[in-house]
Amino acid sequence: MPSILMNLKVLLPFQIFLEKTDVLRIVAETREGSFGLLPQRLDCVAVLPPGILIYETESDGEVCVAVDEGVLVKAGENVLVSVRRALGGTNLGQLRNAVEQEFLVLDEHEQCIRSVMAKLEIGFLHRFASFQHE
Repeated sequence: MPSILMNLKVLLPFQIFLEKTDVLRIVAETREGSFGLLPQRLDCVAVLPPGILIYETESDGEVCVAVDEGVLVKAGENVLVSVRRALGGTNLGQLRNAVEQEFLVLDEHEQCIRSVMAKLEIGFLHRFASFQHE
């Protein structure tokens, strides 16, 4: 009986970063810790913080990818990982540094945008609450 393998696709907002077939196993990090995916595992969804995604194929061996925050969805033999940014590399230490320096630290522009959005949301909620009381 042939073994069932997984298909892995890492999606970025405007492109496909990685597409692999015949994946033996996948290890992903969540806020609760790392977990592994094997082909026969039940379908699942996981929220991914910035971290390292590891997958293994017979031809490539174990490969590490640094990923920014996103979502992992396993449906049957297909595993989709949708993240904001991703970096490939061979040195695990360099990938870990990239996660810490590029993905975990919000740049000044992004912090400013988040602050403005939070103020807009608060203003909307206050106006909506006052509208409900009229």
